[in-house]
Amino acid sequence: MRDFGAGLRFLFNGQRWVARHGRWWGFGLVPALITLVGYLAVLAVLIVYAGDLAAWATPFADHWSEPWRDTVRVAVGAAAVGMGGLLAMLTFTAVTLLIGEPFYESLSAKVEETEGGGPQGPDLPLWRELWTGAKDSLAVLLRAAGFGVLLFLCGFVPVVGQTVVPVIGICVSGFFLTVELTGTPLQKRGLAQKQRLRLLRSRTSMAVGFGAGLVLMFLIPVLTVLAMPGAVAGATLLAREIAPHEEPAGEVPSDGPDDDPGDDPNGAHPSADGHPAHPYPPNAYPQNPYQQPYANPYQQNPYQQPQANPYQQS
Repeated sequence: MRDFGAGLRFLFNGQRWVARHGRWWGFGLVPALITLVGYLAVLAVLIVYAGDLAAWATPFADHWSEPWRDTVRVAVGAAAVGMGGLLAMLTFTAVTLLIGEPFYESLSAKVEETEGGGPQGPDLPLWRELWTGAKDSLAVLLRAAGFGVLLFLCGFVPVVGQTVVPVIGICVSGFFLTVELTGTPLQKRGLAQKQRLRLLRSRTSMAVGFGAGLVLMFLIPVLTVLAMPGAVAGATLLAREIAPHEEPAGEVPSDGPDDDPGDDPNGAHPSADGHPAHPYPPNAYPQNPYQQPYANPYQQNPYQQPQANPYQQS
């Protein structure tokens, strides 16, 4: 349950991040608004023709008495609308991310920057990124659709179908929403889709907590659009938690164009006069003129012969 609560915190932390960066919140609203208009039109058509669809799907009920026939067809029509709403909820994020790929990639990169930096990711042309995103989204959608069909059938089971199944449906939808939203930051970390799924399954409670909270927010149509930028920001924060970015070992910031710490495996700074690399950075204070480079001031007397022992009997 602690991971579940952590997932919810990432969701609200993402919303808090966009609240502090209002310009990025407005920037992230554009793709969501475009997608919302299209989805509302499709759902309106589905609701209008739900009765015809139910009659087409239940030809066996044509000769039943009116109360039973109407009851079955109303149930089938409602289930069809509900299934359409579930698919819309699952695909809304995928389609919005596909339309808004450049928008949300920039938003995710800004979140990474403000939180301490992140990987740059492969430098791919836009068409390649869109193709990869569409292919990954289709694979996620097919998986979600398989669960959706199973849950749809389980919905006809008395009592269980009206109590347990909706809860499971929210959790399943939430998990796949998390898969979609974390796609960009995890892909920048060099993780293919199968690796991303495996990683999120290892933190299932956190992924479900994040996504289930988002599903409940998306039940309110207005929040579907308003919460989308914060969802992208929160998913980036979640990705930083489960796949933290680490700088390659051995990289030391250079003090000048001639400094190349990578020449030494321990990151040592080479001396200017050709001496072997020293394991510590050069001393910022002037060197003692009576002392050899890197000599121990407590070991050698500048007036003694080299290698002489200052404690040796004369």
